[in-house]
Amino acid sequence: MTSYQLALQQLTDSALPTGAFAHSLGFESYIHRELVRDEVTFADWLSSFVGQQLTYSDGLAVRFLYEGVDVGLLDGVLSAQLLAREVREASLKMGGRLLEIGGEVFPSGELDAYRELVREGRAQGHQPLAFGVIARSLQVPYEEALSAYLFATVTCLTQNAVRAIPLGQNAGQRVLRDAHDAVAAVVRDVAQLCWDDFGAVSPGLEISQMRHERQRARMFMS
Repeated sequence: MTSYQLALQQLTDSALPTGAFAHSLGFESYIHRELVRDEVTFADWLSSFVGQQLTYSDGLAVRFLYEGVDVGLLDGVLSAQLLAREVREASLKMGGRLLEIGGEVFPSGELDAYRELVREGRAQGHQPLAFGVIARSLQVPYEEALSAYLFATVTCLTQNAVRAIPLGQNAGQRVLRDAHDAVAAVVRDVAQLCWDDFGAVSPGLEISQMRHERQRARMFMS
């Protein structure tokens, strides 16, 4: 077994206490408007989310980090491009927990440097960057790291949809199986993008994420 594989499984396990269970990253607004209401409509939303935010924001952030772009620069750009306040705060809350857990469980000089930037207020600590820093320090190859991050995000969102819509457990597993191809496509697509593509997320998704903040009744923080 490759030395990093068990560590990567732990890092992407849905039981890792980052607080991901508390976030819908926008799909609860679609439930509220009855646009997401069952397995088919959630799978459609998830496909759009994977092809947008997970491609042009999180996915590119992980790629640029692996290519050696300064983590402080990437952190600042992510803060600027995440327009919906709740989604930006979700990234920071989950990223902060990941930095804390990583510091205890997967310590490294690279991780310490990023945590120090956050402590000094020179960075904020976003989830995809925290994950990327830990994965790179564990010597996880780039494509494996990106695939694992993407699928872990998809898994958490699907588990949350099972509770919120609600979906049956088997329906959730069908959605996850269908998402395999979407995740593989993101890995291919991210490799073809450039710096100018960073943050090019659908306005409709961002508007829905902003609406969540003023929703009268909700299960999730974002």
